[in-house]
Amino acid sequence: MTEPVATNIVRAEGRIDGEARAANLGHESRTVWFTGLSGSGKSTLAFAVEEELVRRGVATYVLDGDNIRFGLNRDLGFSPEDRTENIRRIGEVCRLFQDAGMVVLTAFISPYIADRQQVRELHPDGRFIEVFVDTPIEVCEARDVKGLYKKARAGEIGEFSGISAPYEAPVDPEIRVDTTKPLADCVDQIITALDL
Repeated sequence: MTEPVATNIVRAEGRIDGEARAANLGHESRTVWFTGLSGSGKSTLAFAVEEELVRRGVATYVLDGDNIRFGLNRDLGFSPEDRTENIRRIGEVCRLFQDAGMVVLTAFISPYIADRQQVRELHPDGRFIEVFVDTPIEVCEARDVKGLYKKARAGEIGEFSGISAPYEAPVDPEIRVDTTKPLADCVDQIITALDL
């Protein structure tokens, strides 16, 4: 992790710790990091899990890849360097949400193992849950309502994960989910694993 460019800064520490926030909210905090190819079902699954967590009274929020690129990361493209910076920034935001006591759900391709590991290291042990949305590329392409795979295969989109850019699948994720199964089953699998 690189040091900030700014000098003369000191990290501020409040008097409320994670245990106090958990007691106040009635649950522990987590970062639940959904990773997988475009069209794998990350966003659909994250929003469905969010819905179920809210139904259960859990303070939660979804950070979606496209939504973040409209605002916070609007200055970034899809080069390997920009992808790394995109994930670094999101990791920092997740750490803040998690520190605030929330269960933050993310839906990012996040194609590089090293980048996901860097985000994991920002979190206390057990608070980062990697969910590999393990969907065959053929299924992802068949679901592709935006036509991105077709454009990528035609050379109209460069740096497209799984086609013209790498996607490094997780080696040992906490959760591996197959979104060719019914959505409700996938949500149940994740909710059960989170044990909140």
